[in-house]
Amino acid sequence: RVTEKYGVGPAPIMGIWGLESDYGASTGGFHVIEALATLAWEGRRAAFFRSELMDALKIIEAGDITPERMTGSYAGAMGQPQFMPDSYLKFAVDFSGTGKRDIWNDPGDIFASVANYLAKSGWNGALPWGVPARLPAGFDAALAGRDNRKTLADWTRLGVVPGRKLPPETMAAVLLPGGAGGEAYLACHPNFLAIRRYNPSDFYCISVGLIGERVTA
Repeated sequence: RVTEKYGVGPAPIMGIWGLESDYGASTGGFHVIEALATLAWEGRRAAFFRSELMDALKIIEAGDITPERMTGSYAGAMGQPQFMPDSYLKFAVDFSGTGKRDIWNDPGDIFASVANYLAKSGWNGALPWGVPARLPAGFDAALAGRDNRKTLADWTRLGVVPGRKLPPETMAAVLLPGGAGGEAYLACHPNFLAIRRYNPSDFYCISVGLIGERVTA
């Protein structure tokens, strides 16, 4: 039902859910208001955490959660998908129709909120996050990197072979997470960037993709 509504398949949702909270087993036991107030006072990123604190208070004011039950990480990331309050206000949804956006306990709200995050970040349901790739001998590693995007047709002309069939007009970048000579992936855009908006790390994005595919295989 979540996939039908948001156009995001189960794999990236399961990958994010697993990495963020071990499928709900580790969501953090800090009281979010106290954590954010401390970080807003502490100073290194005071403006950011002050803004997040104000957003957390808006969530409580809306009646979605009580202060006592609003728990998360030491930095204020909340619930099973580990949304910061700003992300919660933008992307959390009441998929189950209870009148509350419960990313702490309600599976429907949890899955739909992650899907909504990805959908609003540009997810294309017709494409995967990426695919393994086989590179030609002597591939120039300088061509790798998420910002060096080419169509699949262009990569094919350079001898790059994707691990599964993709439309030739697919925009992708070659990633070498272990450096030249290691594993290679074609990161599909815009989906790779949608995951990266959740966490700006290429390693995170690759992990989400691979774990999600294994879990849902």
